[in-house]
Amino acid sequence: MVFGNLTRDPELKALPSGMQVCSFSLATNRVFNDRDGKRQEIADYHNIVVFDTQFSKQAENCAKYLTKGSSAYVEGRMQTRSWEKDGVKMYRTEVVADRVQFGPRSGGVTPTTATTPTTAGTPSTVSGDDRNASVLPDYPEEDINPDDIPF
Repeated sequence: MVFGNLTRDPELKALPSGMQVCSFSLATNRVFNDRDGKRQEIADYHNIVVFDTQFSKQAENCAKYLTKGSSAYVEGRMQTRSWEKDGVKMYRTEVVADRVQFGPRSGGVTPTTATTPTTAGTPSTVSGDDRNASVLPDYPEEDINPDDIPF
């Protein structure tokens, strides 16, 4: 399981059999304290390969909807391939994805109007200058008392 951001746009290719395969790279951040107690942050990079199957167009969907910087959650298996190039043995370890979930999209609302739920449950239209207004619920300003939590 890997959750991270794409480091490049996905590449979609067709195999000789006609099956589509999509490849991209994910960056994940790891935060830890070193021996001196200083906070360190390191990025790890993971090569991801997604195949289409007869039941899903997962590779095509990844190429269509993911872009550099998008977040994605990938479940799959590790695989190391090897080949020889100019007499030198090359290796590549990658995650062969069984499942890819797209993360939240960055940016604001692009259309001039968008529907947002109201308290009555019926959609209302937000347009013009109000489209960038927060649609999150209003949270109380007082601190939560742990004794008030029922579990």
